[in-house]
Amino acid sequence: MKIKQTIRQIQIIILLVIIAVFIRKVVIENLFAPPSPRETNTAILEEKDYKSTSIYVYNLTDEEILYTKNSQEEQAPASLTKLMTILVTLENVSDFDQPAPIVPEVYQRMVRDNASMAGFVSNENTSYNDLLYGTMLPSGGECAGSMAYHIGGSTENFVAMMNEQAAELDLSHTAFKNPVGLDTEGHYTSAEDMANIFKEALTSDKFKEVLSTASIKSSSTVNHPEGLLMESTLFKELPKYPQNGFKIIGGKSGTTYDAGVCLVSLAEKNDKEIITVVMGYPFELITDPGDGHIVETIDILENLEI
Repeated sequence: MKIKQTIRQIQIIILLVIIAVFIRKVVIENLFAPPSPRETNTAILEEKDYKSTSIYVYNLTDEEILYTKNSQEEQAPASLTKLMTILVTLENVSDFDQPAPIVPEVYQRMVRDNASMAGFVSNENTSYNDLLYGTMLPSGGECAGSMAYHIGGSTENFVAMMNEQAAELDLSHTAFKNPVGLDTEGHYTSAEDMANIFKEALTSDKFKEVLSTASIKSSSTVNHPEGLLMESTLFKELPKYPQNGFKIIGGKSGTTYDAGVCLVSLAEKNDKEIITVVMGYPFELITDPGDGHIVETIDILENLEI
């Protein structure tokens, strides 16, 4: 009888130990698990009726997703594509003072496709540094396309490098067909993937330098002996909008018929670095698409509680 009681007591003790271990595990997981976007202080953002088709907001400092809207939806990225072009360039060029002229066939293609341009001319004797700033600031198609051609040996080879980089970053909603961002079937990304491309680029000091530059002159060339002034499409518009409680450090915008108006930006708020991606803001006139992408980004940052 005593043996049975002892066995029963041991079984009860073992059961209590198992329950205690389980409870401890659940408590620890709840205490230390990273919050989902819905668990952070984004109630105000949830009530907003943002027109951008997809949004992704990420706390880079704490590695925390703050807010999403259709963030994995595949859509045309317009000139946000150039962020991947820049990333591949940064990983393949060490001396940015090297000559990298504007490639005639690239220039002609950009003119034909009515791409945005920095202002260089065909065969102008630019450097990689000129092309890098020309790609990021005024979103020059002749710069991004020429940079891609020089690094890849052809546009096709460079696009393959872009897609290889996307695979390395495990971007499951991204495929590139060109280095510029022209609307092309099968050329797409998502807000979340674009944030991850931007995040990877931010590991480069050179990228941070370019990102935070409002304007710069190119090196002296025969066509532009005093240098070509290149201005950020984002920084030109920002002075129109107050930044209350935060500061936008820099960003890359893009606009096409398929993509709408898009913006990827880095901002500082309460000592936190915040990546904000807005894609697909609608417009009526391509010649005057408006600043909806900037307005929504600023509204998100103003109302974000971190």
